[in-house]
Amino acid sequence: MFKRFMDDMKKYWKYAVYSSRAQLKSEIANSYLNWLWWILDPLCFMLIYVFMFGYVFKSDEQYFAIFVFIGITMWDFFNRCLLQSVRVIKSNKPIVSKVYIPKFILVIIRMCINGFKMFISFLIVAVMLIVWRVPITWNILYCIPILLTLFMLVFGFGCFLLHYGVFVEDLGNVLNIALRLIFYLTGVFWNIMDRLPAPYNAYIGKGNPIAFLLTSMRECLIYGQTPHRKLLLAWFLIGLVISIIGIRKIYKNENSYVKVI
Repeated sequence: MFKRFMDDMKKYWKYAVYSSRAQLKSEIANSYLNWLWWILDPLCFMLIYVFMFGYVFKSDEQYFAIFVFIGITMWDFFNRCLLQSVRVIKSNKPIVSKVYIPKFILVIIRMCINGFKMFISFLIVAVMLIVWRVPITWNILYCIPILLTLFMLVFGFGCFLLHYGVFVEDLGNVLNIALRLIFYLTGVFWNIMDRLPAPYNAYIGKGNPIAFLLTSMRECLIYGQTPHRKLLLAWFLIGLVISIIGIRKIYKNENSYVKVI
């Protein structure tokens, strides 16, 4: 299976990149501000949430604007990729039904599109770190393994959602409700370790992968701390195992997807 996966990646990677570019261009084709929306959209959400939680609810979190922006950026990538993975086969029915393409490539395309938007948001984070004069340490380099772990987990979950989304019509609605619950248990606007009582803060902070990765990103970017490296490695390996099982499941069942849709 590994050889087949690598061969498919080499063969269809250019298609994934081309398709991602085409879809990004189509999103802004009829917009007056064009690519500026990719900057304005996350900035506007950040300003709204900073006002609500920073001033209305009076959060005392240090560098609160950056704190919220990192949370929104990572959650948005995670949330969009998973919701889109459920319907990715049905939304690409004209392609899937006419030509063969490894179905996991469709998940990668969505990750490339959302990953590009996340990259722009992190460029804004970099500017905010400079403007707020946040002390920078070498621990900032941990953002690379943190993002790699996020990509691995999202790809693994996305493969499973792609498969079951073909056969379970209401999976998208169920997932939407589940993600709303996870959203409030992730700490996008507040610090889980400070706001939840022990030992629940540790259970949620370490057992919820997106909450752990989000907290780890804040630790290395804002506070100059070293994230929990063993737990980071553990979640990466878990994401790798989920991805392998998901790819195997897709390869085994992809011929039946066309019949179902």
